Amino acid sequence: MKSIVLTDIRKMKIRETPKPQVKAGNDILLKIETVGICGSDVHYYSTGRIGDQIVKYPFTIGHECSASVMEVGSNVTHIKIGNRVAIEPAVSCWRCDQCLSGRPHTCRNLKFLGCPGQIDGCLSEYLIMPEESCYKIPVEMSFEQAALIEPLSIGVYAVDFLNEKANSVAILGSGPIGLSVLLSLKAAGIENVYMTDKVDDRVKIAKKAGACWSGNPDKTDIIAEIKQKEQGSLDTVFECCGDQDALNQSIELLKSGGQLILIGIPEHERIYFNIHKLRRKEISIQNVRRQNNCVRKAIDLVHSGRIDTDFMITHRFNFEETDKAFELVENYRDGVIKAMVKVGQ
Repeated sequence: MKSIVLTDIRKMKIRETPKPQVKAGNDILLKIETVGICGSDVHYYSTGRIGDQIVKYPFTIGHECSASVMEVGSNVTHIKIGNRVAIEPAVSCWRCDQCLSGRPHTCRNLKFLGCPGQIDGCLSEYLIMPEESCYKIPVEMSFEQAALIEPLSIGVYAVDFLNEKANSVAILGSGPIGLSVLLSLKAAGIENVYMTDKVDDRVKIAKKAGACWSGNPDKTDIIAEIKQKEQGSLDTVFECCGDQDALNQSIELLKSGGQLILIGIPEHERIYFNIHKLRRKEISIQNVRRQNNCVRKAIDLVHSGRIDTDFMITHRFNFEETDKAFELVENYRDGVIKAMVKVGQ
């Protein structure tokens, strides 16, 4: 089969690799149809690492995908050959204390699709995943929509942490994750949502997608403008870009007793806060580690029409153009939000 492999920083090639085989009873052989390019994939492409997760070349990346089921193991019960599925890229052990306490997303033995030293990514024609990572999609749902379920489920999970009394919210970072948080907030009935981004095209898209206000922190004093509109400060800030400036802005925007929810992945190993402001305001900080049992909920939200993610798909590439997709996303060119790679023919 053909796979896209990283061979060095910003270098990738199409190579022939062995087609995976069904071996375990819960294995499912998947024919990959569509892959979305994620910011974490781009970290591996442009720097070769995320924190202590370092690429050893050659390596196949990619974790946002949809697929058709080609073969199933002897113990598979809910998935059939021919089913169309969205993929949960995390594979948990279901035996450790985290899994047994309802936290499979922080499994002590977690393996993740397209993560160095764990599972080769989905930028291949075929892939083996366990049954519990495969979710049947409705016949009306496209493979592109199914690939977007992965980032959307993170937004859905993040919004589950929202304080039930919160009604004024900001999202710092208007890429696919920030927009997924926005759509999840709107579906939950939260209307008063402010958004920021340093890319003007994303500022415009955030406003069209339903933000009550959006702005570029490099061109406007977002803290002064949001505080003026809110006559004070905000209940909750979702930080979705992993940027130190955004972290600083978060603390300024939050009212005393406010809630900071961290989703973005910083490029650096350490971030910092003004501890005096953090302490005096008694701000609560909640980290979001991917999602926890929210894939089906995300599928249902899209299928019901309560969430429409189609506008996020701004660029499409065929399999042979994958390097162009990564270069585009890395440099935020041409108004890109989500670039999709069509793998299946």
